[in-house]
Amino acid sequence: MENWQEQILEHMSLAPYIQKAMALIGIKRRVGGNQFRHAMDTMSILIDYKYLNPVVLKAAVIHDLLEDVPGTDPESIRCLEDGPRVYELVLEVTRPVSQPKTEYLEQLRLHGSYEARILKLADRISNITDLHLGIDSKRRIADYVSQTRQYVIPIAEDLAGDPLADNMGKELKDLLLLKDKLVKTYLEKVEQKEKLRCEILNEKAGSGFFLG
Repeated sequence: MENWQEQILEHMSLAPYIQKAMALIGIKRRVGGNQFRHAMDTMSILIDYKYLNPVVLKAAVIHDLLEDVPGTDPESIRCLEDGPRVYELVLEVTRPVSQPKTEYLEQLRLHGSYEARILKLADRISNITDLHLGIDSKRRIADYVSQTRQYVIPIAEDLAGDPLADNMGKELKDLLLLKDKLVKTYLEKVEQKEKLRCEILNEKAGSGFFLG
């Protein structure tokens, strides 16, 4: 990281937003950990890409706050440094409870601000990384991968030519290929086990093992 980038982070008032995000510690994630860690991971992904927009990084820290802690007072965000802009961005990436996820993603793709779409790409990279067999069913992984291909990858593709969106889109596509391979390998192992089980049962049946 270059000196000017370090200086941006040094003078960025993130602490109040991290403190707000600590309300997410009590929100457990299915994969383990909690929503606070996911929020910090989303912010870290943006920093890793050297995207240091203060408003977006602050919004990343609390991007799930309105959805996961519905009683959050908007004024408690608006009163912070960059608060009004951060709040509007968080509101933009917050899915209304009654809105289907696919409709929300399509609306974000078509009408979302550049900042909201970049934030959503970082959020999805974090979520895809957290998908694991043994915790998530192969069906859920397959469905989430399909949803990402159909509704999230196009967000990056609509921003084609933007280096950040291009690189984040490429990472997402690479992650999807890894998850495809994971599910395929798992299904092949299940198929092999089932084939072996049938062979054993057939051998037992042929030897008279089940005769009285």
